[in-house]
Formats: sequence, structure tokens, C-alpha cells
Amino acid sequence: MKKVFAIIALMGVFTFGMTQSVSAQDEAADTAAIEQVDSTAVDTTAAEITEIDEEIVESEPVESGMYKNIKTKFIEGSAGFMALVAVALILGLAFCIERIIYLALSKVNTVKLIEDVENELLNKNNLEGAKAIARDTRGPIASIFYQGLTRLNDGADAVEKSVVAYGAVQASKLESGCSWITLFIGMAPSLGFLGTVIGMVQAFDDIQAAGDISPTVVAGGMKVALLTTIFGIVVALILQVFYNYILAEIEGLTAKMEDSTISLLDIVAKYNNKK
Repeated sequence: MKKVFAIIALMGVFTFGMTQSVSAQDEAADTAAIEQVDSTAVDTTAAEITEIDEEIVESEPVESGMYKNIKTKFIEGSAGFMALVAVALILGLAFCIERIIYLALSKVNTVKLIEDVENELLNKNNLEGAKAIARDTRGPIASIFYQGLTRLNDGADAVEKSVVAYGAVQASKLESGCSWITLFIGMAPSLGFLGTVIGMVQAFDDIQAAGDISPTVVAGGMKVALLTTIFGIVVALILQVFYNYILAEIEGLTAKMEDSTISLLDIVAKYNNKK
């Protein structure tokens, strides 16, 4: 009997030991699985953070290469003279834009204007109506028409003199401000050349101070000299393009003014003959 109890006790101890061993193995497996899950989660989180950082870096505004180079060269070209060249560009462009807007507003449908004035004056015999049409229409051509119609009762010669005199006034208004544009066109490269001369003087001063004529000593002054010249020429070229466009517009408007003046004088002659 005692042997039976001893065998049962041994079996119980063996079973308990096996259970503890299996439990320990299960706990170790669970711990390893948890650690693996945690490691995977950490790696996933780190990868997500890296991706987010890359997206943030990609989304940050980056200066374009051309803009960055221009800004760098502008700073390297001596702030004083480069600022003067920039001011010449800004003021020149301001006058160019003002002239372009003025010339654009000066354009009208001259064919319709002539037809309306002719209809009121010849067909309806309504001088005041013709004057009202010219007065309510913008532009130099309509102003010339109005001045000529106000002298209609004084004869054809008076009308012609009035139209010619007032046409000269309107032509001068079209060219107003162009002298300032030419000033800045000439000033920009002149400032650049002045910066060139000063840069050369600076280079010679550096040579004298260093007692050496090596390229490293001369490079600083030469860079200033060349950059100011480049920017001055570029500004002059930009303003020259706008200036030529403005001159072409003025010539076109002047030609239309002359043609319209001839048409007005023909209408006046017909009106006087009709009376």
C-alpha cells in the first residue's frame, strides 16, 4: 500500500513538474511573442515617423535654383550699387506700366465714332448730339473731334486750326513720361559700369595690401565689377523692350488720330455744303 502511495506521490510530483515546465515554456513563448509584437510596432511606428518627416521635408517650400542664384549674385555684387540698379528697374517699370495703361485706355473704335458723329451731324443735323457723342467717348481722338465740333460754326478753317493745335497737345500727352523711361534705360548700365570701375579699384587696393597679384586676391573685386555690369545691362534691356512697345503704340495712335482728323474735316465740309 505504501508503495502505491509512493508511486502516486511520485507521479503527482512529476505531473506538477511537467505542468510548471509547460507553463514556463508558454510564458516564455508569450513573452517572446509580445516582445516581437512590440518590436514590430516600434519598427512600424519608426517607419511611419520617418515617412512623415520625409513628407514634411518634401512639403517645405524650397527656393528654385534660378531665384536662389540671382539672389546670391545680387548680394555678391555689392549691395550699394546693386540696390541702385534695382531702384532704376523698379522706377522704369513703373513708368512703363503707367504708359501702357494710359495708351490702352486711349484706344477706341474710331470707325464707330466717325459713323456716329457723321450720322448725327449729316443725317439728323444735330450738332449738339454729335458734340455729346465726342464728349462722352474717352481717348484723344474723341477729344479732337469735340474741339473741332465746337468751332464748326466758325468755318472750316477754324475747325482745321483747332483740330491741328489740339492734336499736337494730345500727341504730347501720349509721349508724356517716355523721357523718364529713357533716363532709366541709360542710367542702369551707367550704374553698372560705375560699379565695375569701383570693383577694379577695390581689386587693385587688395593687391596693394597683400603685396601679391594672385587670382585669389583679385577675385573679389573682379566679381563685384562684373556682376554690377551684368545686372545693369539686363535692366537696360528689359526697359528697352517695354519702351519700344510703348513707342509702337504711340505711333499707332498718332496715325489713327491723323486719319480721324481727315475724316472729321471731310464731315465738316459736307455739313457746310449741305447748309
